[in-house]
Order: sequence, then C-alpha cells, then structure tokens
Amino acid sequence: MRVAVLDLGLGNLLSIKRALERQGADVSILSGWDGGTDLPPAIVLPGVGAFRDGISALGRFKGAIEMAKGGGATVLGICLGMQLLLSKSYEGGEYEGLNLIKGEVVKLPPSVKVPHMGWNSIRILKRSPITDGVADGEFFYFVHSYHCALQEDVAIAETEYGTKVVAMVEKRNIFGTQFHPEKSGAAGARIIRNFLEVSKR
Repeated sequence: MRVAVLDLGLGNLLSIKRALERQGADVSILSGWDGGTDLPPAIVLPGVGAFRDGISALGRFKGAIEMAKGGGATVLGICLGMQLLLSKSYEGGEYEGLNLIKGEVVKLPPSVKVPHMGWNSIRILKRSPITDGVADGEFFYFVHSYHCALQEDVAIAETEYGTKVVAMVEKRNIFGTQFHPEKSGAAGARIIRNFLEVSKR
C-alpha cells in the first residue's frame, strides 16, 4: 500500500514513517506536490506545533489537497494535522484552515494544565472502519493545547480533558486523530492498519 506523508517541517516524520512501514505500507515523504507526479492513494498529514506554520506549509501541497477534496485520496490528519482540516483556528491569532471539515480550533479550558500531554482513554461515539478492533475506553497518547470545536456531526470518538475533546473524526475519505497513533502502542498500530485497509477500497 503506497502512502504519502506530507512534510510540513513540523514533528517527527520518521516515527510516523516507521509506524506505517510496520503495517506494510510503502511510504514516501513529500516536501511538496503540484500534480506533476503520481500521488499515492493514501495521504498522512502529520504535525506538532503552531497552526499558522502548518497551514503555511500546506501551500506546497495544493494539488494533493484538491485531490483529497475530490475524493481521489484517503487522508489521515494526526494531531495538528487533524486541526488543519477544519475551517479556522484561533491559535496565536485567527487563521483559515483547509475547510474540509466545518469547525474551529480553540484553546483548551483554563481549568486544565496546557499542553495536555499524556495518555487518555477514548469513548467511541460511532463505529467506523478506522476503529475496527479498537475497544471503547482504549488509551491513546495526546499532546496538544488546542482542540476541535466541530460544526458538523463527524466526531467518531472523544476524550475528557476539562471538557469533551474530539479524539477522532471521519468524513467520507477524510479521517483525523487528535492523539498520536504512532506513539500509542498496539491500539495506535491498529488505527494505522485500519487506515491502510480503508485506503485500499
């Protein structure tokens, strides 16, 4: 299974690459894509850091994003990568997102320690091919200061951290995890394997 990991210059791409390869994926790390070469059927949008930097870096991948919008590729956004899928972020200002999913990225409540860093259990809201074999209450590894306030019904899992936090989304060919599956042991590996299986369909 061929997978493209988009290099936004944010986060440890090698850990994601290794996690995908352990599930049998043939991984390419792309520093840009303008439509001039064949794009794999699965795209992973990773990232740790500021929304502003991530959305700026995505300018190098306009062709890939357009293909994703048209359903021509299956997408998995991880952590910041999931937040970039939304309409807008208020992290360090106000920035437009990809608008693949309606919603806004807002700061975690002041009642909790920020960033949220550690293991949290998730509650599965809707069953999905990407959660196949994942138990309700399974623990995953989170690192984030902002979270997704959705404006459409695409959340498939949530967690609690001072408020209800969207942990996973699904909208047609678009998937996202606020947690890091590549750092989440066997449960995270299952999510990655499921994503690859979905991308083959």
